[in-house]
Amino acid sequence: MHRHGEYKMPGGKLTVVDLQIVDGRLVDVVVSGDFFLEPDDALAAIHAAVEGQPAELDESRLAQLIEHATPAHTRMYGVDAQAIARALRRAIDAGRPA
Repeated sequence: MHRHGEYKMPGGKLTVVDLQIVDGRLVDVVVSGDFFLEPDDALAAIHAAVEGQPAELDESRLAQLIEHATPAHTRMYGVDAQAIARALRRAIDAGRPA
């Protein structure tokens, strides 16, 4: 089942996450939005960091994975690791029963 989550960081930009959960793991994760990252390969590093991770990870742990995966010289404009993690959690939680 496709899941979608969004989060707009206060004073920042919109972050959008689309993903699926297969066997309790995140797959086909796509992070997008109206933010900017430098270098260009930072987004691929973020995707690689969360792809295959357990869906039960909390927002804090997801943010840590993102922070550790991005190259040291990465610059984020209008977004940060916490905002991406929050959009991820919203996407993960989108398919849960209320």
